[in-house]
Amino acid sequence: MAAIATIIVSFTTSPLFPTTLRFTAFPLRYPTRKLMSHTPARATLGLTHPANIETPKISFAAKDVDVTEWKGDILAVGVTEKDLVRDGKSRFENVILNKIDSKLGGLLAEASSEEDFSGKLGQSTLLRIAGLGSKRVGLIGLGQSPPSTPAPFKGLGEAVVAAAKSSQASDVAIVLASSEGLTEQSKLSTAYAIASGAVLGLFEDNRYKSESKKPTLRSVDIIGLGTGSELEKKLKYAGDVSSGIIFGRELVNSPANVLTPGVLAEEATKIASTYSDVFTAKILTAEQCEELKMGSYLGVAAASANPPHFIHLCYKPPSGPVNVKLALVGKGLTFDSGGYNIKTGPGCSIELMKFDMGGSAAVLGTAKALGQIKPLGVEVHFVVAACENMISGTGMRPGDIVTASNGKTIEVNNTDAEGRLTLADALVYTCNQGVEKVIDLATLTGACVVALGPSIAGVFTPSDDLAKEVLEASDASGEKLWRLPLEESYWESMKSGVADMVNTGGRQGGAITAALFLKQFVDEKVQWMHIDMAGPVWNDKKRSATGFGIATLVEWVLKNASNAN
Repeated sequence: MAAIATIIVSFTTSPLFPTTLRFTAFPLRYPTRKLMSHTPARATLGLTHPANIETPKISFAAKDVDVTEWKGDILAVGVTEKDLVRDGKSRFENVILNKIDSKLGGLLAEASSEEDFSGKLGQSTLLRIAGLGSKRVGLIGLGQSPPSTPAPFKGLGEAVVAAAKSSQASDVAIVLASSEGLTEQSKLSTAYAIASGAVLGLFEDNRYKSESKKPTLRSVDIIGLGTGSELEKKLKYAGDVSSGIIFGRELVNSPANVLTPGVLAEEATKIASTYSDVFTAKILTAEQCEELKMGSYLGVAAASANPPHFIHLCYKPPSGPVNVKLALVGKGLTFDSGGYNIKTGPGCSIELMKFDMGGSAAVLGTAKALGQIKPLGVEVHFVVAACENMISGTGMRPGDIVTASNGKTIEVNNTDAEGRLTLADALVYTCNQGVEKVIDLATLTGACVVALGPSIAGVFTPSDDLAKEVLEASDASGEKLWRLPLEESYWESMKSGVADMVNTGGRQGGAITAALFLKQFVDEKVQWMHIDMAGPVWNDKKRSATGFGIATLVEWVLKNASNAN
């Protein structure tokens, strides 16, 4: 009998059971907008409440079975262009494809030719052909040759789920036409990528729609990549990371009339209470931030009727010593109007400024994933200076001078360069926690989007060692990062005649000068990196958040944890 290793993945708020592996995606539910500054509870603006949607469940099983005998709705085969090479009799030379085609009497080769399927990346075709245990056969293109990065395999998982949705399939299997050349480690990474793609492809954020369809997909069998405990762990890891990504997506997708700074703080405290064995939470009020002299952060928050909430979660391992202390800092503007330098004109995207807390979503999504993984040997601080950038008579004006908590003064020459003002005090606070390495993430500049486009985040750091760590983590996660220079000569444009600095320079090199600004608030003894994720935080085609950064951050933390032990 063929060996089978099964892992159950379910999106519920149930605890982990020893016999069933589960991961959790918390739907955001805000019955009222009850702020933590003890203001009276009041109905959410617009009376909008996220629906309590039953979240889908999907099980993964790693199997070693004959693909022609597998029974289910869809047998999906990941193929490269090379896999489709045929011999003189028009038969597939690839062993898997030849075996399936022989069972079908040559119909697979004939149908794939008629559909003009060539195996190009992103190409797919779904065929209903009798003769196999499965009702349908799907061919999913992986490109010219076997992929060397996770992205095509994540795309494979997403494509299979899309096919399952369109055909109302319940049970599907995924096999690679060519897997014999993969190392054991490559098989684990491939299975992780396929499972991640399937889980994230299944997710649809329908909380704010009056009607939604329940997905029919229940199980995904992964064939030919091995079985056993190591693969089970990798599939569980895919579930843990994916649940963090989904949580991050939900945070960013939530509109500003629902996700206020106070509600974001509540979501952070839920993480700490859910994983109380490894997390503690501290939420600072505006008064407490004033005691810490966070004038830069509080200046941004001053115009909003929704008070600021400074979030600090701390992860400590469930057992053993702490050998390295890390920190993640996320920009947490739950809405950015631009302030008195209001966002106007085509391309200003003011209607999308709910995603200006994408950095904080990445940080909190990472916290949620780590709460399930529970790495040893590492302490991690998660810091978010949450607030809104609005307009009122109490608000910050162009030309005002604010004083950060390290004593440095900032002339505000543009109120729409507010994220760096909040991050300034957040970075000072974080460095005071005794951490060795800090990464901040922010939807900081349009300049970075112009430079790198919508899919790539820019990274800035004076530390080559930290750059190497994070870029290796991004290679493993499949997220795209590109290191940009911290050109010190550009700081000249950030000098003020009346304060220590201005908060924004000219149009040229805007992403670089923003990073140089943040550098003024980082302790020189701390390794620091800034990630400008203004481009990849949002998918314009899907009109939805991406959850960018979470997979890379989890990889980075785990790498530091393993090196520390």
